[in-house]
Amino acid sequence: MSIPVIAIDGPSASGKGTVAALVAKQLGFHYLDSGAIYRVTAHAAQQRGLDLADEAGLATLARGLDLRFDGVEVYLDGHPVGDAIRTEAAGRAASRIAALAALRTALLELQRGFRKAPGLVTDGRDMGSVVFPDATVKVFLTATAEERAQRRYKQLIEKGFDANLAALVEDLRERDARDASRASAPLRQEADAYLLDTTDLTIAQAVARVLDWFRQARPN
Repeated sequence: MSIPVIAIDGPSASGKGTVAALVAKQLGFHYLDSGAIYRVTAHAAQQRGLDLADEAGLATLARGLDLRFDGVEVYLDGHPVGDAIRTEAAGRAASRIAALAALRTALLELQRGFRKAPGLVTDGRDMGSVVFPDATVKVFLTATAEERAQRRYKQLIEKGFDANLAALVEDLRERDARDASRASAPLRQEADAYLLDTTDLTIAQAVARVLDWFRQARPN
């Protein structure tokens, strides 16, 4: 398609969402946080008393979601759910259901529908491999588990949540292993994706690199 897409994939707490949102703002593009879609789905399932192992039920639920993004804020059935879906428990629930093939299929067209002019910046686990395989630029953004845990710890404390650094490191490692080993759309770096290790980079430096790669791909 002629509408450009920048697909930024990577493990949890690598900073891909922050970088993607800022790149989108710089370019005036739309932004899609695909992880939020899975978090919202898990949140909606729990609100309805649906078992997170019920693959068919979750897929049916996903097809009927009334979901809207306004910048980085997420709305479900017209109500903001940002705080509710950003907890560690919500992240673990999202990681669990993301392994379900039927659910991923149900959400595929929903995600592709965010591709609108003048362009889209999206982040997730399989944006470049499955959802937008023809993306203009693909980036695999990562950092060490220890650095990612530090970032997540800081975010949680700033929002007033309780957090344990050692537990966060262990949780991230378990989530990485689960995401990388799942049968459906495993987390991996695509052969045509740039590797961006942000362990020792500032947010501004990471954003600048993604913008440079995009301008190289579309010089005009």
